[in-house]
Amino acid sequence: MRATQSFLKLSLATVSVAAAVLLTPQAVIAAEKYPIRPIHLIAAFPAGGAVDITARIVADWLSNDLGQQVIVENRAGSGGNIGAAAVINSPPDGYTILFAAANNSISASLYKKLPYDFLRDTTPVAGIMLITNIMVVPPTLPVKTVADFIVLAKAKPGELSFASAGNGTSVHMSGELFKLMAGIDIIHVPYRGSAPAYPDLMTAKVHVLFDNLPGSIEFVRSGQLKALGVTVTNRWPTLPDIPAIAETITGFEAVPWYGISAPKDTPTDVVEILNKSVTAALANPKMQAKLAELGGIPMPMSPAEFGKFLAGDTAKWAKVVKAANLSVE
Repeated sequence: MRATQSFLKLSLATVSVAAAVLLTPQAVIAAEKYPIRPIHLIAAFPAGGAVDITARIVADWLSNDLGQQVIVENRAGSGGNIGAAAVINSPPDGYTILFAAANNSISASLYKKLPYDFLRDTTPVAGIMLITNIMVVPPTLPVKTVADFIVLAKAKPGELSFASAGNGTSVHMSGELFKLMAGIDIIHVPYRGSAPAYPDLMTAKVHVLFDNLPGSIEFVRSGQLKALGVTVTNRWPTLPDIPAIAETITGFEAVPWYGISAPKDTPTDVVEILNKSVTAALANPKMQAKLAELGGIPMPMSPAEFGKFLAGDTAKWAKVVKAANLSVE
């Protein structure tokens, strides 16, 4: 009898341990048919900017494809770091994800006191698209080319300014790289995203912006801004009449990108569902057309490929930060 009771106690204990393992948050998530409720896609910049515009297009696709609403939340500030931190500190359940961008690669070396390590504390989900930044100036600025701008800046050291979407964004780093490689003295004016910078740029309160193409393209098309060059090494396919800055400054290159990341330890099956949906979007002709209107080139990647891409981009920008002797506390 005692042996039987001991056996029963042991069996019940074993079942309890097994149940506890099975009921971990990750296990419960895996058992659910993800997603069963709305997903929050964090855009780390204000509404109306390039990140926000693209994030909303992607969110519409995901909502229809996954059968649950994907809500874009704008968490702006600190060059995108506030939004990234919000995602990193969220439960790893796939219901709070980040619309990631090049600022996440840059911040790793530029900011000296980040409360997180992006590569360590996130799970790569999917690449979305490659874009270019575009150098735009007010129509009233007396320049027509990149070379003209450099001549003007050298004639007026410290008098011209370049706007950015915030410290550590690709918009900021494109300007710093241009300043370094052109050998000019222009003043950095950071904004809380690129959208708030446009009124000041159009009225020449600031003099140049190297924004992500989706944020600038309509202003260029309407004549409200003048485009001088793109930041990739060759002319951009959708803008063949606009020179590459590299045609004037040999070796100049800044390639922004968009993707999706999730908190560390997000279940593999959740990541795969999200990746599959994004991959389907990038293969869809209507989505391809929408991205092309923004000047983007689809960047489909597996989670592993996107992780490798992130590591390489982080290392590349660390070299630029060091060369330019940049730092943000």
